[in-house]
Parts: sequence; structure tokens; C-alpha cells
Amino acid sequence: MINRDQAPTGDDYANKASPPSSADIVALRQQVLSKLSYDTSPQTASKREWFVAVALAVRERIVFAWRDSRIRSAKRKGRTVYYFSSEFLLGRMLSEAVGNLGLTEPMRLALDELGVDFEQICAQEHDPALGNGGLGRLAACFMESMATLKIPAIGYGIRYEFGLFRQKIVDGRQVEIPDDWLTRGNPWEVERPDRSYEIGFGGSVQQEVGPAGRPRSVWHPAETVWAVAIDTPIVGDRGDQVNTLRLWRAKSPEALQLETFNRGDHFAAHSARIHAEIISRVLYPGDEAMSGRELRLRQEYFFSTASLQDLLRRHIRRHGDVESLPTFVAIQLNDTHPAIAVAELMRLLVDVYELEWSDAWQITVRVFSYTNHTLLPEALETWPIAMMEHQLPRHMQIIYKIQTS
Repeated sequence: MINRDQAPTGDDYANKASPPSSADIVALRQQVLSKLSYDTSPQTASKREWFVAVALAVRERIVFAWRDSRIRSAKRKGRTVYYFSSEFLLGRMLSEAVGNLGLTEPMRLALDELGVDFEQICAQEHDPALGNGGLGRLAACFMESMATLKIPAIGYGIRYEFGLFRQKIVDGRQVEIPDDWLTRGNPWEVERPDRSYEIGFGGSVQQEVGPAGRPRSVWHPAETVWAVAIDTPIVGDRGDQVNTLRLWRAKSPEALQLETFNRGDHFAAHSARIHAEIISRVLYPGDEAMSGRELRLRQEYFFSTASLQDLLRRHIRRHGDVESLPTFVAIQLNDTHPAIAVAELMRLLVDVYELEWSDAWQITVRVFSYTNHTLLPEALETWPIAMMEHQLPRHMQIIYKIQTS
């Protein structure tokens, strides 16, 4: 671990008229060398191993600004932006982070002295398969722009294991194969198992008496899945503000049905885990079949409710109540994929926090904003009523009430 006082910031380099000092270069070189894996030496390290070492060294420098940005955000009186998007097409992050920190030239010189070419190392990085096109690129640009403008923001989405597809040309024809972008790991992400939330599907809704003595609707899901947070730092220009991209990985609450396994039905013993974890498996599963449409609905609800539960937890910890949500929270929905978040926030405010319907609705309309990036008929997703009632029964009740209010 480097000493914070010795870690140059982006401003240190941006404000220097002269090239980086030899001390800066030596410090960078030593930090990169310290990140080489224990069974690798500078003489035998592959380009991929050099990439991982450089990325980890850069991430270590980011950590201080990342922490300070969170502390500033917690103390400020303004609003924090929560950006909900099914895609974040980040691109290769190493050269971007190094450039925003003002470390491009020092890093190039530090690696040159080790006989390593910085551009070749950057080329070893696999594009994060978290998006498909313009929607994801726009989301990534917004995240970096907010960091550059020092706007506290958290991006929320899904940490897909496979992107849409990877293209190969075989005999002059396109062949689509899975984009397994995580097969060699991702040095930028930090898993946060302490930030996990329970997500429900199916089941029934019952009328019960709440703690305050008022009747309320209580959803009893038939199935639960855990959403586990995985964070990635988003560095703004000069590295002063580092925002968070928090993506959710689906995890089954039951790793293995041991009794079934011991009976010899080894595949069935994993069925619940597979059914749960497939939610974060693939970006945009095909929706021609009804099962594909259902999976997309589950994906969109999964990341929307995990994100809402997370931001509500953070807000209540800082401010003590949900009534002040519009003063400190701005939620931006990127296209229609997270639209179920509107009904979900109403469910949380009315059923969990026991607000009156009218009060919850006023909070909801004040915190949400929405941007559609194409013609509405192209972007608007529709779901069969029977599917909605089966997967999200309480939300259908809320949608019906919103329509008639």
C-alpha cells in the first residue's frame, strides 16, 4: 500500500510545466512491480500479467479519491444522482483512468524502463461487455461527465457475465459466439458482499395490520434471489471526483440442494441456483420465446429494486427518514428498461415504510426523471398482464391504482 501523502493526484501533473520527476517515475515503477503476481517475475511476465499489475497499481491510486468523494457526497446538502441503466458501455478503462489521473506520460516512462510498452499493455484489456451500443455508450459518457463536473453520482445496472455476442467471420459469414469478457478476471471491480439485498418474485399479496396499526398490503414472494453489489470506480478528469458504478450480480440463497444431491440427482440439486443466477448471466436474452421475455422482466425488476433498496438505505442512514428523499435524491431512468422502478418505489414507500399513498406518490414524481433515446414505439417494452401478475403481483395492483388515481 502506498502512502497517501506520496501519491500524486491529477492536478499535480496537470499543473506542472516540467516533465514528471524521476522520483514520480520510480514510485510508479515500484508500485507496478509490487502488483505482479507472486509466481511471476519481470523477466517472465506476460503482457496480460503486466496489464493486471498496471491496472491494480492505478486502482490503488484511485482508492483515496474514491473514498474522499463518498465522504464529500455524504456531507453535502445537494442532491445525488442515481443513474439507472441496463447498459454501461465503458470501453477499455486503463488508458482512460491513467489519462484522467494525469499519469499517461509518467506511466509510459516507468514502463519503458522495464522494457514494457504502455500501449501494448492497454491493448490487453477486454472491453467490459456491459452494453451493446448507443444507449450504453451514452450512460458511460454521462457517468464520466458527472465525475468530471464533480456531481456526486452512482450508476446502477447489472453485472452481466456475458455480453450480447462476439462476432467472428467464418468463410465470409458472421458467426455469433458468447462474449465471455470475465474469463480472465476484471481488476477494476470490487465486490461488496456487505451490500446485498433480497429480491422477490411471484407469490401472493395479503392484507395485514402493520406496526402502526393500519392495514397494509404485504407481498409474500414465492421465490427470492440475492443481489450482490460489485463496484467499479469512474474517474473524472484530473481525478478529483471518483463516482461509483454499482452493478448487481444475482446469487441464489441456496447454493446447493444437498438432500437432492445426496439422492444422486446432481443436476436437479443445482436447479434453484441456476434459475436464480441466470438473471445476471446474459445481456439482453432473446425475447422471441415467452421464457426470454420473462427473463428480461426479471432482470429489469432485479436491478431496479436492488438499486432502490440500496439508495434508500443510504439516504435513511444519512438523513433519518424517507420524506426528505426529493431534497437529496435524483433518479434518472435511462430508457424504458428500469421503468418498473416507479411502481417499486411506491411499493417500498407504502408497504414497507407505511407512507400514505398520496404522500408516497408526491415523493415518487419528484425524484424520478426519464429520458427516451429513440422513437417511443421502438423503445417501449410491453409485458403480458398474466406474466406481470405472476412475477410481480403487488406491482400490478399498484399500476392499476396509479392509472385510476
